[in-house]
Amino acid sequence: MKRYGMVVDLNRCVGCQTCTTACKHANDTPPGVQWRRVLDVEQGSFPNVERLFLVTGCQHCAEPPCVPVCPTGATRQRADGLVTMNYDTCIGCASCAVACPYQARTIVHEMAGYYGGERTVQEKRVAHEDRIGVANKCTFCIERIDEAGASGLVPGVDPEVTPACSVACIAKAIRFGDFADPASEVSQLVKDNRSFQMHAELGTNPQIRYLYEIPAGTPGRKADPDDIDDEAMSDPSNPLVGARQPFWDYRAAMNFIIGGMSSGLAIVAWLASLAGMFDAQTLRSVLVVAAILMAVGLFFVFLKLGRKLRFIRVISRPQSSWMTRETWFVAVFYPAVAANFVWPHPVLGALAAFAALGFLICQGRMVYASKGIPAWRMPIVPWMLIATGVFEGIGLLAIALALSGGHESALFALAPAGLVFAAVNAALWRHYRATAKAKGVGPLSRRDLAAISPVLHVFGHLAPALLFLLSLVIGPAASILAGLAGVATLAGGVWWKFNLITRACHQQGFAVPMMPQRGSGTRAAPQRLALG
Repeated sequence: MKRYGMVVDLNRCVGCQTCTTACKHANDTPPGVQWRRVLDVEQGSFPNVERLFLVTGCQHCAEPPCVPVCPTGATRQRADGLVTMNYDTCIGCASCAVACPYQARTIVHEMAGYYGGERTVQEKRVAHEDRIGVANKCTFCIERIDEAGASGLVPGVDPEVTPACSVACIAKAIRFGDFADPASEVSQLVKDNRSFQMHAELGTNPQIRYLYEIPAGTPGRKADPDDIDDEAMSDPSNPLVGARQPFWDYRAAMNFIIGGMSSGLAIVAWLASLAGMFDAQTLRSVLVVAAILMAVGLFFVFLKLGRKLRFIRVISRPQSSWMTRETWFVAVFYPAVAANFVWPHPVLGALAAFAALGFLICQGRMVYASKGIPAWRMPIVPWMLIATGVFEGIGLLAIALALSGGHESALFALAPAGLVFAAVNAALWRHYRATAKAKGVGPLSRRDLAAISPVLHVFGHLAPALLFLLSLVIGPAASILAGLAGVATLAGGVWWKFNLITRACHQQGFAVPMMPQRGSGTRAAPQRLALG
């Protein structure tokens, strides 16, 4: 079986950007979209400085994180390892974009011209309307590779069936071929030279390998600590630093906010009714409220889709996509709530609660599956979202009972649960921040998390805990205090989830763990150091 990939030689690349131009010409990418990019990386401080050029793009990983998260099957991996896009199936949910650790995905929502105003005749001729509103990326010029089978030509050897960027490279810094063939040029280059894979620690096994030394010439070295420390990675102008992801905005945040609190309300209400805190009729009403709130959250998801009319395709991949699984739980939740409203029954209430729990778990796993955002992919994140959803459910139920009146005993019983989950959420958040650096969260996202922590602890943890405690101690004002505790609970959940999705969401960025020993001062090649 073939396994296509690339070898990029850091010593050969001169930063001429010919590969980027060739890629744009071959694939007709619109303004602002470049599938093959070359980063100009300058490191060190005078006189100990070094400059190199880093070719980036889709790495066609052996274990691509973008494939399992796709809810429609638009992103797939072929038998030869190439990760492909079906533009006619994609709904533009951007799950693949936030899952990619290599910033290789783009979504263009409006066709634009390079010169402003109306597009030129040439731009109209090469426009790809099917790429609007959907994810797109480098395909290693898959059309050329597929032609090789019929023509008998060899990708990586014959220019006609080799990716445009590799063919155009004036320094032969980009080589393409079949890694499964030991005799291929790329296999020989990797065998005879030291190389690294970018972000190999993520387990993606990317199929672009970077050479960083010239045998018997220019040796390689590890990146200096000051090239990758917090100070260097806090500089937004550093091309290796990931910017905030632009794909999941306030609409995605509203889905996690409202979806979390609505599913939490359904879960808590069912548990409360099971404990005898209120009757089946009250549970029926609360489940309807939860269903209405969940519908609002799902509407925000609909607004986020690049191709809204294809939304039904979201049900296509339950075997791997947490978004698809979430949709299936929704498909169980609403019929259960509707049936329970017509004919209240313990089994229907339990079914609605378990569907809500599945929905909440899926939300947590969706965020965790976003490998391209270090602050999201920490293992504790799903637990935080689940715990917050239950805590918000307690808060919402407290508000509902306080407003309806006559539920003092239920509120009295609900307050201890509020105290427990205030402590649990505070502990989870503290652990999340304490382990963020060790788990690979960059300094920019850690700074954003630190900025929201004081408000979260005061208004989202401490205030609800104190108010729930006071509602236990001060009997006459229990309903008012419990309702205020619920408001504080919701405020805390909204605060941290909105900031996590829209602010503490810096992308993985790029990495050069090994580089050529060249430059000036202490970074100069050994021959120059000897002469000095």
